[in-house]
Amino acid sequence: MKKIECVILDWAGTAVDYGCFAPVSAFIESFRTIGLEVTAAETRAHMGLTKIEEIRALFRIERVAEEFRAKYGRDYNESDVQACYAEFQRLLFSTLRSYSGPISKVVETIDTLREQGIKIGSTTGYTRQMMDIVIPAAEEQGYRVDNCVTSDGLPAGRPYPYMIYKNMCDLAVPSRLSVLKYGDTISDIREGVNAGVWTVGVILGSNELGLTEEEVKALSAEDLKRRMMEVRYRMYAAGAHYVVDSIEELPALIKAINERMNKE
Repeated sequence: MKKIECVILDWAGTAVDYGCFAPVSAFIESFRTIGLEVTAAETRAHMGLTKIEEIRALFRIERVAEEFRAKYGRDYNESDVQACYAEFQRLLFSTLRSYSGPISKVVETIDTLREQGIKIGSTTGYTRQMMDIVIPAAEEQGYRVDNCVTSDGLPAGRPYPYMIYKNMCDLAVPSRLSVLKYGDTISDIREGVNAGVWTVGVILGSNELGLTEEEVKALSAEDLKRRMMEVRYRMYAAGAHYVVDSIEELPALIKAINERMNKE
């Protein structure tokens, strides 16, 4: 019988850190230290990449590059990128632990999947050193994965598929068709698509929605529905097989995927 044997989750905005706020604030503040402004929307547009690649992407924004040129009288270079990344890391490391709390229903849902014999892998835009803070902090609050792969030592991070393939090797999962990638960014979706695995996006708590739990509750039902629909469209446009509102839908979705695979 064909079935999903492994679920590979992202971390911030998917499993922990509702709304994916830890990296957003660190990106904004790291650019402010060199006298440049990047917006939350600009940082979220590139979220899911490795953090150094996101710094590069933010520098490449035409407005940001022009502001740098006007302020310093020259074009930015790789040294400027690395200096900004060093400041980003300093800021992020100081706050990571406090942004490691599991999103609602994640722990319970993962426990349900484990009871069904499903292996739990993970990929992330964070480095191994960053995850050395996040993983134990999340475990203290009940969230545990069987494997965590960062892009350290791999040819590249997202949207390339290498972290998914490394999870498959580490967890001894022989077929991509038995793997489901679950994440909250467009980069997550593209990572899953490029790996050829089942790819599922999540809306509530996601980087793409970009709201705190309090902000979600404060929205009118109509406004929240509209914003969620916009995220859903973006994820499907990026190639997602399915998009769910929250992780609570995942067990039923996996059952439906298993049935679909065995009818084909």
